[in-house]
Amino acid sequence: MASIVERVTPLCEKVASELGYFIWDVDYVKEGTEWFLRIEIDKEDGIGIEDCEAYSRAIDPLLDEENYIEGAYRLEVSSPGIERIIKNDFHLEKCIGEVVEIKLFAAIEGCKLARGTLFSFDSDSVTLKDENEIVIPRKNIAKMNIYFEF
Repeated sequence: MASIVERVTPLCEKVASELGYFIWDVDYVKEGTEWFLRIEIDKEDGIGIEDCEAYSRAIDPLLDEENYIEGAYRLEVSSPGIERIIKNDFHLEKCIGEVVEIKLFAAIEGCKLARGTLFSFDSDSVTLKDENEIVIPRKNIAKMNIYFEF
């Protein structure tokens, strides 16, 4: 459903910007018999329930007006959470200096899991620093997220 995400994202970003937020992620998925439009918003000092409510109230009528999505769906607005998923360059840039966990498609030095401080990235790789520097090819990354030890 990339076409729906591609169509709604500019509107989502515009409304977020007007309210002082930025979009972390937009997803349109089917779970069971229901469709969900999930919008994750953030701001520099974090998101609270009041922010999610304000954004939801602002975006909902505009989505209905634009009629990007045929049929019924549920709108969910949330924060990306403390262990947010990192999918793209925007996310990587925002997470420089954070401890991340990376699950790999193929093992590197016998491990399919890497954890360290996100140091840098380019179009081909992500570099983590811990005791050592680990360079991970982006094509080998199955999932990457902020790591938070409870």
